[in-house]
Amino acid sequence: MNEFDNKVVVVSGTAGVLGEAVGRAFHESGATVIGIDVIAHSAPFNTLELDLLDLTQTKQAIASLSSVNILANIAGGFTMGETVAETTDETWDYMMNLNVRTMLNLVRAVVPVMRASGEGGKIVNIGAQGALHGIARMGPYVASKSVVIRTTESLAGELKHDGINVNCVLPSIIDTARNRQDMPNADFSKWVSPDALAQVVLFLASAGADPIHGAAIPVTGLV
Repeated sequence: MNEFDNKVVVVSGTAGVLGEAVGRAFHESGATVIGIDVIAHSAPFNTLELDLLDLTQTKQAIASLSSVNILANIAGGFTMGETVAETTDETWDYMMNLNVRTMLNLVRAVVPVMRASGEGGKIVNIGAQGALHGIARMGPYVASKSVVIRTTESLAGELKHDGINVNCVLPSIIDTARNRQDMPNADFSKWVSPDALAQVVLFLASAGADPIHGAAIPVTGLV
């Protein structure tokens, strides 16, 4: 019997490299996976095209599921370049929407379902190692991922007595084609592969992580 047999897992951002890796890892471990993204995409699991910035649509989509045992909030992104003093509203809102609002809306849709089931659950968010301190020309990104970390801690404190674990992982640089293109002179062997990071997400969603609440786990490879 696989670890996640009979578990329903919602994974956001499955049109992206990390989201697809996480969804595939859960699928291969026996879970029923529903992958969500604003971009239509195909995968070896069920997928749903959905704008997670629309709370009403998000709640309707989750309500249509029989249950949700695990939520992996993988949707997110990165941008840099502007100084804080030069940051536009568009850049700030883009990072907050992509990294925070998508997570928040899924949490608001999923938590009532988990609570109503009485079976507990697991929520895993994606923070960032770089969000542990400010970095020049990365203000909006660092701020948004810092919000993810603090929200994870708050949510964990609120839900642990319901048997719902909430934790997050803090990747450094993920080994993707885009990152290799943007940093061609880097030592890619030091980066974390999407598949390796997916295994950490699966651990935090497993029974082995039952005692862990509100943790921010660094996943940095050799960087």
